[in-house]
Amino acid sequence: MELSKYIACLCEGTAEEVIINILLDNDKLIFNRSQLIEETPLRCRNAKAFETSYLRKGFSDKISIVRILDSRRERFNLSKAYQHKVDVINVITAPEIEMLVILAENKYTEYKSSHKKPSDFCTQDLKYRYVKSRDFVQDYFQDADTLIAAIREYKRVSNIPHGEYSLADLLK
Repeated sequence: MELSKYIACLCEGTAEEVIINILLDNDKLIFNRSQLIEETPLRCRNAKAFETSYLRKGFSDKISIVRILDSRRERFNLSKAYQHKVDVINVITAPEIEMLVILAENKYTEYKSSHKKPSDFCTQDLKYRYVKSRDFVQDYFQDADTLIAAIREYKRVSNIPHGEYSLADLLK
């Protein structure tokens, strides 16, 4: 993955934002805060809103937009004026970010045999009611090594389409 001098890391939700912040704080990513626009992950899913808020600042170099999201179908269509100034890199966390908790708990086999959605398995079987909340994710993954192990295991057990990026691709 080739990244530009300037990077915008756009997170779909709170859990994704917390995970990226944990990895940034522990220097585990292939980029660091000083490379990020605003020096933090951004919560902006709309291309037009991103253009208005950030691209009109007149960056001299190309910008890499790293989008952390769980949908393969969600589009990020920039206007033609900006298309040559950015590279959009989608990092897909499908099926759901809750898979990291399932893997960290070593419950993948039980999850697969349950035929439940990851969020339902976390709520019903693991009894984690607020698995996507900021507080839960920060507390659960306060040890970055636990998070990294879950991310790597996720890549190992997932059927990631050729050419698609996962969180593991952002790790050093």
